[in-house]
Amino acid sequence: MGQTHGVDSEVGRLRTVLMHRPGPELQRISPRHRDRLLFDTLPWVSRARQEHDILSQELRDHGAEVLYVTELLQDALEYQLARDEAIRVALAGGGLGDELRGQLRSYLDDLGPAPLAQVLIAGVTPDELKIGHGLVFELLDRHDFVLEPLPNLMFTKDSSFWISDRVAVASLACDRRRREAALTRVIYRHHPRFAGTKWLYGPELEHVDGGDVLMLAPGVIAIGVGQRTTPAGAERLARHAFDAGLVHAVLAVPMSQQGGSGHLDTCCAIVDIDTVVMHPAVAYSLTAHSISQRRDGMRVSRPRPFLEAAAQAMGLERLRVIDPGTDPPCGPCGPRIGPRMPWPDAQWDEGSNVLAVGRRVVISHERNSRTNSRLEDAGVLVIRVPSSELGSVRGGPRCMSCPVGRDPAAASTEVPAGAEVPYQLGGVAAEPWPSVALAGRPLAAASVGRYSSEAVSASVAIQAQPVPVHNDRESGHGRFLRRVRARPNPRSSEQRGQVRGRQIPKPGDPRLLAQHAC
Repeated sequence: MGQTHGVDSEVGRLRTVLMHRPGPELQRISPRHRDRLLFDTLPWVSRARQEHDILSQELRDHGAEVLYVTELLQDALEYQLARDEAIRVALAGGGLGDELRGQLRSYLDDLGPAPLAQVLIAGVTPDELKIGHGLVFELLDRHDFVLEPLPNLMFTKDSSFWISDRVAVASLACDRRRREAALTRVIYRHHPRFAGTKWLYGPELEHVDGGDVLMLAPGVIAIGVGQRTTPAGAERLARHAFDAGLVHAVLAVPMSQQGGSGHLDTCCAIVDIDTVVMHPAVAYSLTAHSISQRRDGMRVSRPRPFLEAAAQAMGLERLRVIDPGTDPPCGPCGPRIGPRMPWPDAQWDEGSNVLAVGRRVVISHERNSRTNSRLEDAGVLVIRVPSSELGSVRGGPRCMSCPVGRDPAAASTEVPAGAEVPYQLGGVAAEPWPSVALAGRPLAAASVGRYSSEAVSASVAIQAQPVPVHNDRESGHGRFLRRVRARPNPRSSEQRGQVRGRQIPKPGDPRLLAQHAC
């Protein structure tokens, strides 16, 4: 597989993704350390790891290369410059004191690349630092850390993001998370895979969180502005993107992020070039400032409805909105409608934090049954993954993955009406779609294969029936092969009745070509 990196949309076929498998950094966290977490409940780590493995395998099965933070960091630490930078970041905390800082440096210097990577992520306890002594060390509680773990590292979308062929490493507002971004920068700077990569943003700049940045379309980005991404950070990112010629329009979206929670991508998920998943209470209340570049600087418009501003910037008449079918959020990214909910992160329970692996093909947690049904009713293929423990950390597949490479969104193909679509879970092989040429909608020859299309047309409805194939003994999860039949979905009820009353034509039928020619 090639190593071309770059992202110009949220829906181009996913080719490469950066993830972090949950590990010892979570096992070290106890209830007394809850203030270090972005979520409320401590997960069962071994089960969360299994679920994360299933998510990663689904991505591979659908054509994506999965890169792991730990493995990339180990590789980078083979180089002395990378080691020096990573150790310098670990020693930057002001609470160590000179004596303990020197002892920790000696400990880290003696470690090889693999154990050093593990320690930089999982942290160091007083018991593990055998050479520790002095006032600061002696006053540490047995539950304290000499070097704190990074329990939120699994949310790789927060730490970095790509705009076109340039990487931006986030400047995270939370002090305890800044080492996440710093280690991500070590990877992009020193790993041979990313040699020659151009930079757009760095953690030394004003606060910008990757979860607040959406690639609405090629050349169009939206930036959520609140506690995690400051107005100064949004301005700096916009200026850098304009100066590099990467964008022609930027939307600054004011967000309410009380409690430090809520990202723009938890409120708005893009599933096609003209379709978003948003609760109507949010979709029709969010506003945006359109930013454009002028010779004398950047021009900022007055606030306008987000959907209107986004559609205009994307060159669309309007954006289609899929309602996730849950209660209106009244927490971080939604208006307070009535009494406040008892939990602060209600928007993550909507299930709208899905990851698009192609146009109208998304991966979603299986527990989001209502949202998944709404998506399928709207013609979106939903790949369900288990989430009994991953769901407890209040982040969906979108938060847990940083797309590093996508195909251009314009290269996606359409699903022909009447075609049998091989849809699989768990790596079960399936035959390709029939090669059908539709008037004005060619099916690219290169796309014919196990996963031959990235999208279902906006005018296609999905019917799926899972057929058990075999059980995976290691994970305990059944694998299924689904055949999905796409059929025309006319707008009027009268036309729908006509479709139900006749036999759906097979691929190549002249009636099918006539329908799509219209």
